[in-house]
Amino acid sequence: MASRSPRIWSAICVWLSMWGVVRAEEPRPVRTFLARDTLAPQADKSQDAQACLDNLVWQPGEFSVTVEPAKDPDMEGYVRFPSPKPNGVEQNDRVALEWYLATDDDGHVIDAPAVIVVHESGSGMQVGRLFARAFRAKKLHAFMIQLPFYGLRRPEGFRPDGRHVEPTMKQGIADVRRARDAVAVLPHVNGTNVALQGTSLGGFVASTTAGLDTGFQSVHIMVAGGDLYNLVLNGQREAGKLREMLQEAGYTGDKLRDLFSQVEPLRVAHRLNPQTTWMYSATKDQVVPPIHATKLATAIKLSDDHHIQLLADHYTGIVYMPIVVAAMARNIQETPQ
Repeated sequence: MASRSPRIWSAICVWLSMWGVVRAEEPRPVRTFLARDTLAPQADKSQDAQACLDNLVWQPGEFSVTVEPAKDPDMEGYVRFPSPKPNGVEQNDRVALEWYLATDDDGHVIDAPAVIVVHESGSGMQVGRLFARAFRAKKLHAFMIQLPFYGLRRPEGFRPDGRHVEPTMKQGIADVRRARDAVAVLPHVNGTNVALQGTSLGGFVASTTAGLDTGFQSVHIMVAGGDLYNLVLNGQREAGKLREMLQEAGYTGDKLRDLFSQVEPLRVAHRLNPQTTWMYSATKDQVVPPIHATKLATAIKLSDDHHIQLLADHYTGIVYMPIVVAAMARNIQETPQ
């Protein structure tokens, strides 16, 4: 009798589900969409900026986008697509974005603009997820991209070495730009208004990505700046840890300078639109000293009302998050299409 019990209970559950007493959870199917790169960088009068662009762009083409189920019920799913600049690690070369679905007050999905969120350097990507959920609360579709070798993109037990440093840095920028076109084809996403937001490491990535072309309708940079080489060379905390890691990989002196030059925001900052770009800096930032934020804001030619300076350091600035997200969301909604 005992061996037959599981079959009996299974039959009972099927019967009850038919009458609506027990709802059988069906696995959500993988949805597939076809997208095309809209990457279209205009030629730059500056030879240095043009050389930077030539090193970061790729040949546009069609690519497949899938939305896969996520175990986290807070997410609509993972948006996956191939990296336009693969570095040879198969799991890493399939980009992943966490989709936080915009809904109305009654929980119904709504058509809304989207924002690509680029996370900080921490492996848990907690600040990135905080921003994504906060944007979702403001009725925006939020997509937090997992940068190369983060989250689903990191093979178990894998540790990148010196061979992966340079291609990974360029890959992250390319992935963020392609993410704009990937989310634009998804249902309920207003593909004519896709914004970009990045914090700390994500802010540096977002700054350079936004300089490629005019793909993003608005750009929102949090506690980041320019002059990466000197920041890492003289920096504390995260910058210091990065310096030590790169030294172990053989990046010192001119080799270190050349590495950061390839993704330096200041080389393409003049290509950002100062009317649709906002920076939020911390006046007592010990990780990204204010001088680095000022260099980037000056290169973009931001006015004072587009460069907001918070009385905080790199970490305590999180207390301003409700105010900052509200301002970002308002600017995203009001940016001309």
